[in-house]
Amino acid sequence: MLPRDFPPWQTVYWWFRRFVRLMLFRTIHDIALMLDRERTGREASPTAGVMDSQTVKAPAPGARRGYDAAKKTVGRKRHIAVDTDGRLLMVNLTPADISDSAGAQAILDAIRKRWPWLKHLFADGAYDRTQLMDKAAFLNFVIEVVRRIDREPGFKVLPRRWVVERTFGWMTRWRRLVRDYEQRIDVSEAMIHVAMGSLLLRRISH
Repeated sequence: MLPRDFPPWQTVYWWFRRFVRLMLFRTIHDIALMLDRERTGREASPTAGVMDSQTVKAPAPGARRGYDAAKKTVGRKRHIAVDTDGRLLMVNLTPADISDSAGAQAILDAIRKRWPWLKHLFADGAYDRTQLMDKAAFLNFVIEVVRRIDREPGFKVLPRRWVVERTFGWMTRWRRLVRDYEQRIDVSEAMIHVAMGSLLLRRISH
């Protein structure tokens, strides 16, 4: 449902799709990210980040989706990289049956173009795969795997890895991102940038 003052939904969607093609939402998000980093006394471009993935349901029958056997979920997987404070740097959306290491390879390619100063990445044991590590070395990345030491069941706060989990929490506070409602991958990615960009702009303005 659109607010009363908006034009017909077809017009709104046409402009939205135009902004997506121009990567306007991603550009606004990245500028807000750099401004927020400078506001906290950091360099605008990050040098370290954290990678992880999240599987969400994608109920739309026409959407590209897969089955994540580990989570027993049919949907999509959000592969993301964040800086060490949890700001979103990169997102790669795939069907849920794509492995974490395979989805991360596209993340590495995109980071090298968009955030050239980033060299060090933290990740969990799912990313400790030969093909991914070889590609990381080729692109001049260092991937540090943060493993859980104890074997006790239940949630444990792990160094660095908790940051990206908090980012997933920020995402799912937006009702539109609790599931992946979009049939198009580019529209779904734009929704994530709108949500995270709004979070950053609120921080800056306050």
